[in-house]
Amino acid sequence: MSVSTDIAPRRLPDPAAMLRLIKPITWFPPMWAYLCGVVSSGMVLSGQWPMVLLGVLLAGPIVCGMSQAANDWCDRHVDAINEPDRPIPSGRIPGRWGLWIALAMSVLSLFIGYQLGPWGFGATILGVLAAWAYSAEPIRLKKSGWWGPGLVGLCYEGLPWFTGAAVLSAGAPSWPIVIIAGLYALGAHGIMTLNDFKALEGDTQTGVNSLPVTLGPRRAAVVACWGMALPQVLVIALLITWGKPYHAIAILALLVAQAAAMRVLLRDPKGRAPWYNGTGVTMYVSGMMIAAFALRSLA
Repeated sequence: MSVSTDIAPRRLPDPAAMLRLIKPITWFPPMWAYLCGVVSSGMVLSGQWPMVLLGVLLAGPIVCGMSQAANDWCDRHVDAINEPDRPIPSGRIPGRWGLWIALAMSVLSLFIGYQLGPWGFGATILGVLAAWAYSAEPIRLKKSGWWGPGLVGLCYEGLPWFTGAAVLSAGAPSWPIVIIAGLYALGAHGIMTLNDFKALEGDTQTGVNSLPVTLGPRRAAVVACWGMALPQVLVIALLITWGKPYHAIAILALLVAQAAAMRVLLRDPKGRAPWYNGTGVTMYVSGMMIAAFALRSLA
């Protein structure tokens, strides 16, 4: 008589599957946001490059990679429906290896974050807690189409931006930096909503109430577009108020181009969401760096 368990026979995970588990393609947004924070701080970078590189490494491969591993472990049943070839449901990362990798990277994140001083360490603690709160029961904020994307947007754009500025300044960033970082984090809610389109079927079957599930693809895409556009309008208005009209005009031009891409997206939200992530989102994050240089000159 045999006993059935969800634990595969003891063996090592496939190295290629381990790399796929931490999804290098997702590292760019927090790394970019951290660099925006560095630029916006106005600090002279001479002699600071080791700290900058360590922060970028922490924001991308380590913390973001950890969050992806945690999410894949907690989502293994959903992925078995949506993407059965993913590392965990396919068995290429067997047993509880996905969980051990996520936990080990959580510890590594805290160790590296400690090297960045109190501001960097505090932000790392928040990032690690947010990653598990997003994915793991009983909190699992991913179940909400409002709280889940909002938390991810904050951790992908706002928190790394704040951290990069705080670490370089060795103190709390100025209010203009906090406001602009917060607005771009708010706009990232729309980006995360579009990312949920790829899991529409599995989310529907497993009770994940993403906006594409609760509102339908068309209405969710409209909400996402407005969610991305309105914070950028506020950024443009603030930069004009702060005497940075040329930076504001550059971001406005990018926003107009995004609006054109949004019209294409809305013709087929589910089919066009990946396309928009490669076009409109690129323009969105380009505006972030323009805003960072505007803040740098203010500093």
